[in-house]
Amino acid sequence: MTTADGARGAVLFDFGGVLTTSVVAAFAELSRELGGEPGLLLRMLSKDPESSTLLVDHEEGRIGEREFEDGLARRLGAHGVTAEGPGLVGRLQARLRPDPDMVALVAKVRADGHRVGLLSNSLGDDCYAGFDLPAMFDAVTVSGEIGVRKPSRRAYAIACERLGVAPGETVMVDDLEQNITAAARLGIAGVVHRDAVTTARELAALLGPSGRL
Repeated sequence: MTTADGARGAVLFDFGGVLTTSVVAAFAELSRELGGEPGLLLRMLSKDPESSTLLVDHEEGRIGEREFEDGLARRLGAHGVTAEGPGLVGRLQARLRPDPDMVALVAKVRADGHRVGLLSNSLGDDCYAGFDLPAMFDAVTVSGEIGVRKPSRRAYAIACERLGVAPGETVMVDDLEQNITAAARLGIAGVVHRDAVTTARELAALLGPSGRL
């Protein structure tokens, strides 16, 4: 699915922050609601070893939503914020709304003849509610089901295998630059998503003449 001029023929889309509103903003809003400063939760999940381990174990399917929530509440307490575990994930998900322009872009890319897949690090037991993923995508790859998460190379390789394409034929759309950097190590081209208009323009350049979006 790579053309003679090097254009790509398939696209992997992230979920949170790409098909939805900003995950970073959702974490910041929840942090403030809990009584912390806006960057608290994201800093904990990236810098606090125990919180980071909880996130990885949850996203890779080793612990469920409730165990993750309870563990996160304990770590919040260690950072001076009192919170009940049950419902933390739901409160975050309530701040994530579908981005209709990006949902339409996925459909447009597919209608133009490109294979489209989802590659998502799952958070919560029901984080894809309201999205008919099998109808939207040719293949769906979720970290909690395959036991490995982005930015692991294996996650990208499995997603490409399920989509039936080689990494060198593929573009990854993700809101986190580190996930795009990791995908590039396998030869996957990348678009760091900020908004639907910019992503459509950058995808069009990578997908070639048939991908004028």
